[in-house]
Amino acid sequence: MMNRIAAAALTALALSAQGCAPITAQAPVATTTAAIPRAEQPAACPATGAALQVLGSGGPLAEWAGGEGRAGTSYLLWIDGTPRLLIDAGSGSFLRFAEAGGKLASLDAILLTHLHADHAGDLGDVLNSGGFETRTAPLPVIGPDSAERFPGTGEFLARLLGKDAGAFAYNGGFIDGSEAKFRLDPRDIPTAAGTAAAAGLDVSNDYSVVAHPVNHGPAPALGYVIEWNGKAVVITGDQSALSERFLADLTGAKPVILFAHHVINGAEGQPRGLHRTPAQIGELAGALAPARLVLTHNMQRSLAPMAESLAAISAGYAGAVTVAADLDCYAL
Repeated sequence: MMNRIAAAALTALALSAQGCAPITAQAPVATTTAAIPRAEQPAACPATGAALQVLGSGGPLAEWAGGEGRAGTSYLLWIDGTPRLLIDAGSGSFLRFAEAGGKLASLDAILLTHLHADHAGDLGDVLNSGGFETRTAPLPVIGPDSAERFPGTGEFLARLLGKDAGAFAYNGGFIDGSEAKFRLDPRDIPTAAGTAAAAGLDVSNDYSVVAHPVNHGPAPALGYVIEWNGKAVVITGDQSALSERFLADLTGAKPVILFAHHVINGAEGQPRGLHRTPAQIGELAGALAPARLVLTHNMQRSLAPMAESLAAISAGYAGAVTVAADLDCYAL
């Protein structure tokens, strides 16, 4: 049977022959899978203790390279074998949520870092699927507040599901708990372009969560710190180097893992007002001093020059660095 890579190559040749050569955002850069540092992975997330699973490790582009694709950003927190917290639901993560065995019935909350499609595009699908489960308790959905051209989390849900004018009005029962649906409990966290104070989130007695506003250009955005049994993981979310309060608040935190969003390389022309460069990721990791750094929210433009990126990171951080793939699981 023809494999997917061969099929894609033949499709590209056929398109070229018809005068429809595939369009790329930038010239491809040669890379190999061997150049990508990967962490050894368990057969499944552990049945005891806590673990954070990367459901989606990709970005906003539909990319296929090295025999794999990546869903939009999403994470799932497991406690003693039970899914408890969903962070983001980027495009494609709906399938990964199912592959991982995720269920809305057991979730304490859904957290959103920001409301770009590659972080929230599959939220409606995840909720729709959860409507077929037996959950009756309200489900908190926590995310950033509003800004120009960006609704706050509560308004986003109303636009998505509102009974009168929602895009999926037929699922409007999620807004008020009617029509055999569990009710969503939205909460907007003030962000002030990354300068607002961190906010503790009361979602569980088994672990703690703190939302940290970050700067992501015009998009209100958050990073998160999750702590269980004295062990913390930090999710940077999409943030630029202007996230000075995030850096100040978490310097010296020494988390078990820092999940950094690795979207751009250090070359000219990259959207630096939105994301940290590899060198800036290294500086952040050096300040927070995690036991390990995991790069996720990866794109081919950031993965292709991997050697250069690792060198830039190492200037600020001397610890272990690996690159996440979809469904990777990291025990705390």
